[in-house]
Amino acid sequence: MTEPVPAQAPARAPALATPGKFDATPGWADRLFVGMQYLLPQHLLAALMYRFARLRWRPLSAALIRAFARHFRVDMREALESDLGAYASFNAFFTRALKPDARPLPASPTAIACPADGALSQHGDIDADRLFQAKGLDYGLEELVGDADWARRFQGGTFATIYLSPRDYHRVHMPLAGRLWEMIHVPGRLFSVNGATVRLVPRLFARNERVVCLFEGEAGPFALILVGAIFVGGMETVWAGEVTPARGQSPRRHYGDDEPVDLARGAEMGRFNMGSTVILLFPPGAVTWDTTLAPGVPLRMGQTLGELKLADTP
Repeated sequence: MTEPVPAQAPARAPALATPGKFDATPGWADRLFVGMQYLLPQHLLAALMYRFARLRWRPLSAALIRAFARHFRVDMREALESDLGAYASFNAFFTRALKPDARPLPASPTAIACPADGALSQHGDIDADRLFQAKGLDYGLEELVGDADWARRFQGGTFATIYLSPRDYHRVHMPLAGRLWEMIHVPGRLFSVNGATVRLVPRLFARNERVVCLFEGEAGPFALILVGAIFVGGMETVWAGEVTPARGQSPRRHYGDDEPVDLARGAEMGRFNMGSTVILLFPPGAVTWDTTLAPGVPLRMGQTLGELKLADTP
């Protein structure tokens, strides 16, 4: 796993986005695409992708990597290894590390750093125990987190949902310094998490398989949730290694003071083996979001999402 990205100059916030794929009206092609997902053997496809992405037969993996990089216009100038031919498998390329200075952290010590490259799907207040997914759709906090006691700590708080496209950097980093308290693996479906599916599948993020990572930080608890999706062959963390595919591991594990895992802001905490979504949760009164955030805004790991409101902050 990579070392934490050092803080240098503050990252620039992107311009405010115009309405895009996360709030557009679904068309007939979107409905057909989503309808087909209900019929597909989602976990079988994910298992096949897991094996396929790790094939080390160079003629196949090298051709696949070149075709993927060209189709999705992947910028390799920021990669620690910029030579496409140097990757032994497609998964090694997909989970590639970046150069240490590619993602500077915010200068402000109370700034919340974006945990991943991607696009903002939604953000805002948690309405009691409901999170906004898309127009006319929401989902439950307890159902998402998988634990009633932890869910209560975030009631009335705030959230942000970040979508990672295939071209994005797929390692996930800490938005704040924190001590890991608990990790919960919640089994579920593997629907796509693109804009069309978000707009059409009720309770999408509470239905898909996910890894819920619960931390205590300077301003109280926060959660970092890795959400699986179709063709996501696995999710892993720096402290537990590969969490999915599960292979019989315990669905939840307590850490806390008994087995401390302390991670600095900007440190890598996990990765997707193929792309998906990250959800951030904060308790009431803990965060003031950056005013430039809007659905569809492009994000880069390390840029400022908002400011943490400490207990002695007016």
